[in-house]
Amino acid sequence: MPADGHHPAPDVANTPAPAPNVYDAEPIPEAARAEIERLLSSGDLFRYTNEGAPVALLEAEFADLMGARYALAVSSCSAALFLSLKALDLPRGARVLVPAFTFAAVPSAILHADCVPVLVEVEQDFRVDMADFAAKLDDSIAAVLISHMRGHTSDMDAIMALCDARAIPVIEDAAHSLGTLWNGRNIGTIGKIGCFSFQSYKLVNAGEGGILITNDPELAARAIIMSGAYEHNWKKHPGLQNSFHHWQNRLPLYNTRMQNLSAAVIRPQLPEIARRVRDGRANHDYVAERLNTSPHLQVPPALPQEIRAPDSLQFTLTGNWTDAQANAFQAAAIRRGVTVQVFGLSKDNARAFWNWQFLPDQPDLPQTRAMLMRACDLRLPARLTRPDLDFIADALLAAAAEINPA
Repeated sequence: MPADGHHPAPDVANTPAPAPNVYDAEPIPEAARAEIERLLSSGDLFRYTNEGAPVALLEAEFADLMGARYALAVSSCSAALFLSLKALDLPRGARVLVPAFTFAAVPSAILHADCVPVLVEVEQDFRVDMADFAAKLDDSIAAVLISHMRGHTSDMDAIMALCDARAIPVIEDAAHSLGTLWNGRNIGTIGKIGCFSFQSYKLVNAGEGGILITNDPELAARAIIMSGAYEHNWKKHPGLQNSFHHWQNRLPLYNTRMQNLSAAVIRPQLPEIARRVRDGRANHDYVAERLNTSPHLQVPPALPQEIRAPDSLQFTLTGNWTDAQANAFQAAAIRRGVTVQVFGLSKDNARAFWNWQFLPDQPDLPQTRAMLMRACDLRLPARLTRPDLDFIADALLAAAAEINPA
C-alpha cells in the first residue's frame, strides 16, 4: 500500500466482466405484494372459499389470453398432464405415444394415469421424427402426448392430420412453449388439451404450478372434479353445470388444486408475457446467429409455421466430436463463466430416456440417443442484456475453438 494509505485506482478497462447470472428469475411484479398481504391477513388461501378467488380469476384470465373456453389451474404441469390423461377416460394399460426427448415427469404422468408410454424417436433438430411417429401410430395407440420440449415445436400439421385420421386425441405438453405460435395459433390450443407450467424456470414463475386449457366441456368438467372440486365446489366454476351434475361422485378425487397465493403471484405476470416473449426471442436469435458462425456448433432454425417464445437455447456439437471432447467443451465453457450441459453426458440427466429406469421396458432409440449425446442446453432468460449475450456467445465460441474436433 502507498505511504499515503490509499489504494491505487483499479484498472477498470482491463477488469474482466462478470459472468451473467442466468439462473435468477425476473422480480415478481409489485402488484402481487398487496394481494399476497391481503390473503395472508385474511388467511383465505383455499381456492374454493369464495367464488372470486385469485385461482378462479387466473383461470378466466388465462383462458381469455390463450383463446380457450376453459382453464383449470393446478399444482404443477405434471398434474395437468395427469388430469388430462384421466379426463380422456383411457382404459388401464392404454398406450400413449410421446417423444423420447422430454422431461422425466412426462412419462411419469403417463404411468400415474395407469397408461403405458410409447417413445418416439427425435431428430437432430430436437423435433419428433415423423417417419417413426407414423410407424408407431397404429391401432394400439389410445392417445398422443406431444412435448414441445425446450420450446421446439414438432410438425403439428402432420401430427394432427395423422391423429385426426384415426380419431386419436392429442395432449400438448406446452410447459416450455407459453407464447409460441403455430400458423398464428397459440401452442396448447391445437390438440384436445394444452398443459403449461409456472415452475421457476418457465416464462411465468410461481415457483410451482400448472394449468390446462381445453375447448371440450366434458373434458373440462371431468378434470375439474378430479382435481379436487369435491361436494359442490364445482359450482364455483362457471358453466358446465349439467356435466358437473353428471360426473359428481362418479370420479376419483386427486386433489391437485392450486392455492390462492400461487395465483396471486402468477396473475400480475400475465401482462408481462408478450414482452418476455419478444425479448426472449430476440436474445435467442442473436446468440444463435453468433453460434452458427462456428463450424462446430449449430442451432436449428424455427420451422416456417413456428414463431418461438424461447427462454433457453439448445445447440448441437457438429462434426466428429468424441465424448471426451464434448466433456472438455463443457469444462472449457465453464472456465469462461458459462455453464452449458450436454444432455446425454450429464450424469443422471432427467431428460435422457435411458435414465428413466421406472419405465416397464427400456426402449432402443439410437437416433435420439445420438442426438442427446451432442445436444447442448443453455439457459437464456429474457432479462439478459446485449453485453450478457456477447459474453455467453464469446465463451462458447472460444470453448469450441479451443477443443476444435477433427
